[in-house]
Amino acid sequence: MGFDVQALREAVAAHGRVTRVVIAAVRGSSPREPGAAMLVWDTGQSGTIGGGTLEYEAAEAAREQMVPKRFSTHALGPDLGQCCGGAVTLLSEVYEAADLNGLDAETIARPAAPAPMPMAVKRILAAARSQGLPPEPQLVDGWMIEPVHRPGRPVWIWGAGHVGRALVNVLAPLPDLQITWADTAPDRFPAEVPAGVSAVPAADVALLVPHAPENAAHLVLTYSHALDLALCHALLGRGFAFAGLIGSKTKWARFRSRLAALGHSQEQISRITCPIGDPDLGKHPQMIAVGVAAQLLRLGKEEDEQREDRRA
Repeated sequence: MGFDVQALREAVAAHGRVTRVVIAAVRGSSPREPGAAMLVWDTGQSGTIGGGTLEYEAAEAAREQMVPKRFSTHALGPDLGQCCGGAVTLLSEVYEAADLNGLDAETIARPAAPAPMPMAVKRILAAARSQGLPPEPQLVDGWMIEPVHRPGRPVWIWGAGHVGRALVNVLAPLPDLQITWADTAPDRFPAEVPAGVSAVPAADVALLVPHAPENAAHLVLTYSHALDLALCHALLGRGFAFAGLIGSKTKWARFRSRLAALGHSQEQISRITCPIGDPDLGKHPQMIAVGVAAQLLRLGKEEDEQREDRRA
């Protein structure tokens, strides 16, 4: 995750004064990891630091907070009666419109009270700049360090039918996905598209493929087998991190033959996954969506592990 500056800006615009509560450090077992955050305002909140008594009491304290920033440490067992058994340190920061101007950096590092930046923090920021890799959210010598959240995994969903809508509803809340949703006409989409999802109507959706990043994951599930085939053909000529096609084994056998006739090798064609999701879960749109979400999360975990290897 990271510091979701866009979500904070939207919350401040909608509610005025907003307190951001982030897990700064963890000792032992905890319901969430450092960097997990929630936004709290007078009449509501968004995000989560793990639920339970910790989140309830932190939200209540945030609404009453009088100082701009404060750290607090909570023993989950003795203090709050939670079963995790560890302890968490929270950083609670009050934001209004005037406080958002300094949040444009790639990494945000700040103390709870004004203090010179420690050398350890300077080293972490310098290493992040030189390596091009964001640092992990962490508390160092009284300074909270967080990379600014940038959705790092582009996902293109082709088709706004029942399965497409189920997929968008399941995937949109996930924090690291940048979702583009394409179909052939504006009225193919629901009246309300989830926040953060870009709906793109195009009469010939295959012409959009060159605009997708080469590291995108693609989910092809339009209302037309002809469109599905055109998209698979275009994707094989473009490149992708993952491409999944909705369909049966019979449909896929026919597609393999047709894609081969279009000039693609069997090795290239085998990069497309069909069927998508987990067939054992069933064919209900939400069941397909859950299976596909699991596929994408596993793919993301592999990418994270590769990133950690590079960092090491």
